[in-house]
Formats: sequence, structure tokens, C-alpha cells
Amino acid sequence: MNIFSFGLLFNKKQMKQKVSIIGAGFSGLSAAASLAQKGFKVQVFEKHDIPGGRARKFSENGFTYDMGPSWYWMPDVFDNFFKQFGYKTSDFYQLERLDPAYRIYYGQNDFIDVPSGRQNVIDLFESIEKGSGAKLDKYLKQAEYKYDAGINDLVNKPALSFLEFVKLKYLKEVFRLDLFKSMHKYVLQNFKDPRLYTLLQFPVIFLGATPKRTPALYSLMNYSDIELGTWYPTGGMYEVIKSMHKVAENLGVEFIFNSEVNEFHFNDNKINELVVNGKSIDTDIVVASADYNYVEQKLLPAKFRRYTEKYWDKREMSPSSIIFYLGINKKLSGFLHHTLFFHEEFEPHANDIFENPCWPDKPLLYTSATSQTDKTVAPEGMENLMVLIPVASGLEDNDAVRDKYYKLIIDKLESLTGQKIEEHIVYKRVYAHNDFSNDYHAYKGNAYGLGNTLLQTAFLKPKITSKKLDNLFYTGQLTTPGPGVPPTIISGQVVGNYIAKKFSR
Repeated sequence: MNIFSFGLLFNKKQMKQKVSIIGAGFSGLSAAASLAQKGFKVQVFEKHDIPGGRARKFSENGFTYDMGPSWYWMPDVFDNFFKQFGYKTSDFYQLERLDPAYRIYYGQNDFIDVPSGRQNVIDLFESIEKGSGAKLDKYLKQAEYKYDAGINDLVNKPALSFLEFVKLKYLKEVFRLDLFKSMHKYVLQNFKDPRLYTLLQFPVIFLGATPKRTPALYSLMNYSDIELGTWYPTGGMYEVIKSMHKVAENLGVEFIFNSEVNEFHFNDNKINELVVNGKSIDTDIVVASADYNYVEQKLLPAKFRRYTEKYWDKREMSPSSIIFYLGINKKLSGFLHHTLFFHEEFEPHANDIFENPCWPDKPLLYTSATSQTDKTVAPEGMENLMVLIPVASGLEDNDAVRDKYYKLIIDKLESLTGQKIEEHIVYKRVYAHNDFSNDYHAYKGNAYGLGNTLLQTAFLKPKITSKKLDNLFYTGQLTTPGPGVPPTIISGQVVGNYIAKKFSR
């Protein structure tokens, strides 16, 4: 070998490895920034014209809507993300702690406002059920331990093996984590009033199982809600996406929008090219932040798939949703920034989602009116009202169904809040299963990802690695650590760390 060829070889080794990320949602942005910081050359291919994925926003007729996530919980996860790159959250957006955090309706003119602050919530519980204040204090102390173990430790593992979770500390205290007790049983043994039961149980619906089948480990969600608070980034949740996008760009990440990955080309057991809008682009490493099932089952030939169609069909999914984005030409009474309507029994609706999937006869509702907090998201004197019904994934979605539930939600909201709404609607958009499938290739039209049942937790989730391709990795809500904005941010960081360690060898 002459000195010239040696120099070429040396330079080749010094070249940055090229990472191609599919999708610019929370996990894709998180992975992109993490990998760029570690010295990789990163390109992100996004199907839509803006970053965000399910967390995109849109504006019509002066109304602005966050399309997906609307709850800003676990603020420490956001803080830790920006801190990793030398920033503070406040460098990008301002946060307001909502007080009351949210309102819950139990019937016409029958509601409670959940205040901000632990002691205030303890006092609320005590006013509803004598003795429950002290019980909630103890409950939150236990939930704090689970939160520390779960969010600050366990979720940061790649979850490729059971051995990652074999810590003497957790083996000795496995029962303290309540992995083998259901949320339903855990809450009922502490609180009897049905209003308190629903207050503590409602986050579980979005985790992907009924309270009877969700491990009581997830009482950590109640700690996040009550202790850490419900926040709002001025301008909306999309401000978080914009900020993460800016961080990634500052690190040299290249974003290519309106660009859908259609196909892979292979060299032995590696992907060496992506076909994007019909054009071949070379790559060294691929990270799929797009829907896991779609990438594996549609973009990979059968010989390169880790899982079968039967495997995916047996997965228990978190809910889909039917969402109504409404522009109201007046200010509404009876609504807060977040409002939950538990005017029907909780369990039948949960069963219609998870046990016997069907369109619910008596659904519960959730509304977000960010215009209650933020004057920039609706014309003066008006409201941008988002109404969401969680429903089972995989249901038939058509105009007749959408019309039926539109009439239902208007009737319920008018009767429960005691005001006319329909005649004041000047803008309407409906979004459901077909839209999730078309926009995100979402498996069965799901909205939130894989359910967090005991048998789909940690190392029992679909893996972040491909079994048959050395340079393909997965991140997002269908893999570890699971659905929700904070977990998907963590998912991107977990994948970034794993890839850096693997390829530094």
C-alpha cells in the first residue's frame, strides 16, 4: 500500500457516518439532535412540509390548533432534553402552570376544578371523601418512588434484555413498584368516591389498557399530574417541536421535507440506500421514527423482518381518536383550558376501547381550548375548541360515523355546560382513523402507539434493533419506552446513545 492509498483509507475512517432518520416527530427530532451531537452526519426525511408528525399544528380562519398532544406533563423530561445540549427550556418558550390544572364534569352543572399544587389537591380529596387527603399524601409518596425509578432510570434503557432490569435495588423492592397489581385495584383500595376514582384513572386510557389490566406502576402518572403540574407553552405544544427542530439544526442536522421514504436497497445485511420520492440516497445507518409496523411490514422484504403479521395483529394498541377542531365565534362559559367530561360511566367506555372494540354508545369526552389561556390562537372574543373521543384502533371510519359523533358531542357539550354552541361554530374539521393511517401510516389507525400492559412493558415491547439488519433501528411510540410525548423524547435519546456506543466500537 502506497502512502496515497493509505491516506485515502485514513480519511475514509475519519469521515462521519451518515444517519438517515425517517420522520420528524418527537422521537425523530430527539434522535437527530442526540446523534448529531455525537458526531454523526444526520439527515431527517419528513413526509409533511413541517416537522412534528402527530404533533403538527395548523391554522384556519384565524384559529390555530395543535393537532395532537395537548398536555404538557413531566416538565423535567423536557428540561433534561434541552440541558443535554446546553440550553434551558426558557431559551425557546415560556411555560405557564395552569391553575386550575383542568376541570372534570360528572353531570350537568356538576364538576370539580382540580387545583395546582399537591396540598391543594390533598385538600380537595379530603373535602370529597373524609380521610382521603392523608391517603392521597401516602399514595403520592409511593408514586414518587415509581416516577423516580421509571422515568429517571428504567425508561432510559434500550430494553433489549431482561438482564438490563435486574438490579438488586428493584428486585428487592419489586412489590413496591406494584408491577403485579392493577391500577383499578390499587386505586379502589385507597379511594371509594367514584369522582376520585376517575380523577386518578383517566390517564390510563391513553396508556392502552383498562385500569384492570394496567400495572399500578403507572400511578407515577398521578405524581406527574399532581406534584409536577400541568403546564402550557405559550403559543401551543408546537413550540416544543419548533424548539427541538432548532436545536437539531444548530447541531448541523439537515431536514428534507415533503420527502417520503418509499423503499430500501440492501447490501448483504445492511441498508445502503433509501428511495425517497423515487430518488436513491446512500446511507450508513437508518433510524425509523415513522410507524414501526409500516416500516417493518411494508418497506422491508419478509426475509428482513423481525416480526410477523400475526405478531403485530396480537399487539394491544393504545386508542385511536375521533377529533373535532372547532372555531367558535364567541367566548365559551364552563370550559377551562383542559376539560374532561366523565358524565357517563368510565368502565363501559374503556371496555369499548380495549375489551370489545367498537364505537362507544356513551363516550367520555375531552376538550382543549388553549384560547382560554393564550390570546394568540384565536380571533379576539372567540375560542379554538378541540374535542376528542378516545376510541378503539382498527374501527371503520366513514362520514356517517363522523356525523353521528359530531351531533353527539355538540348535544353533550351544550347540555352539560348549559349554552348554545353549534350555532356559533364558524370552522369545523374532523380527524379520525383514516387520517391517522393516511398521514402517518399508523397501524390500525392508532393515535397513541402500543398499549402499556404488563406483557408489553420494557423488554417485552418491539425492540429498537432489527434482528436481521445491522444498521436499522427503531424509535417512537411503538417501541421502548412507550406512548406519550415525554417517553418518545426519551426514546430518541435511548436510540441515539445505543447507536453511538455500537458504532464507536
